Amino acid sequence: MASSVLADSRWIARGAERTSLPQFLLWLAPWAVVLAAGVYAAGLCLFYGLNQTNMDNRFAFGLWIFLDLGMIALGAGAFFTGFLVYILKRVELKPILNSAVVVGFICYSGAIAILMIDVGQPLRAWFTFWHPNTHSMLTEVTFCISCYLLVLSLEYLPILLRNRQLRKLPSFLVFEHQLHNLVPVLAGVGALLSFFHQGSLGGLYGVLRGRPFAFREGFFIWPSTFFLFILSAIASGPSFLILVTAAVEKVTGRRLVPQELFRRLGFISGVLLAIYVAAKSIDTLIWLNVTSPSVGFAPWQYYIYKPFGTPILFTEIVLLGLLPAFLLTYPRSASRRRWLLTAAALACAGVLLNRFVLTVQTLALPTLAFDEFLQYTPSWQEAASFGGVIAYGVIVYSLSYRYLPLFAQPKGQNTHVPGN
Repeated sequence: MASSVLADSRWIARGAERTSLPQFLLWLAPWAVVLAAGVYAAGLCLFYGLNQTNMDNRFAFGLWIFLDLGMIALGAGAFFTGFLVYILKRVELKPILNSAVVVGFICYSGAIAILMIDVGQPLRAWFTFWHPNTHSMLTEVTFCISCYLLVLSLEYLPILLRNRQLRKLPSFLVFEHQLHNLVPVLAGVGALLSFFHQGSLGGLYGVLRGRPFAFREGFFIWPSTFFLFILSAIASGPSFLILVTAAVEKVTGRRLVPQELFRRLGFISGVLLAIYVAAKSIDTLIWLNVTSPSVGFAPWQYYIYKPFGTPILFTEIVLLGLLPAFLLTYPRSASRRRWLLTAAALACAGVLLNRFVLTVQTLALPTLAFDEFLQYTPSWQEAASFGGVIAYGVIVYSLSYRYLPLFAQPKGQNTHVPGN
């Protein structure tokens, strides 16, 4: 068993040796500057209001909502990996589970932080919980995202308590052991919460009858976008974990997980992506031939505007959907690291493009014959806040990698190679 796991002789587990503190601080310095600029821009928006942005009453969603939906989709690797390991017993994925939890925690906490800025009045955020609109999908999304962030925090805490200095305290060691026993339950609860809020984020756009470009007919009580969002999230989540791990390996010069684990994650992502592309293609054909004409719009009317022509639809379904699905599942391409990483990047780009289409493009397109096409360019405050969230993620992951055991090492195996 160990020989098959360690088939790649270049793979080394996370060891005790780490870079010097000055080098580590030098790595963090530029990210800290970007984070400081983001905090300053967010402060301007919270103090002066959303007039610091280029959004208005007609274009109420912009760069921030794209960031939210994109991060939440890519963060799906956390709940889906936990679901595979603890519910479906795919224990071969366990070496990357801690890293997946940290990635999920970063994505969801960053998404909630940017939502606080987007709402504009964070002191009234509690209204959502105390005075919920029971007829709104956003209420369910708010509850599920908040609860899942709590679940991720509880899953992150045992990893934090495995720090070598904290483990010297007996009370922390006992507490970590008790929390570790709860992780399978937390994984199940997290999967349930995430399935619903991923779907409701898509369903939110599918029920917008006033936006015929996004409106979809219902399947049972949900629009088809409910299921498409779930499929696209769980398809791209494993690919994002591949990219994050490969990036960390590149920066640190260490092989953190065996190549076989990459191939397994890639195959899972590719199969789910193929299912998503098939469902998305059927949904698009039904929308083109039935849904759009039924609300009085010929489908071609949505694609006469230059920024959103038919090439964007081809790119989403074929270049960023069908192509990476093939590369991730075809053995010859999946066995080559360069092709595997390329396919994973294309899969993540595809889900980001999908979220862009349903947020920015949906609002830009006219809904009435006399309406104009809306132009929107983010302000520097929006872009700086965006960058601040990315920098926050890099800093939290870097600190977690340096001080916590993110990548498991097989028992009885010392695979660390000094000097690498």
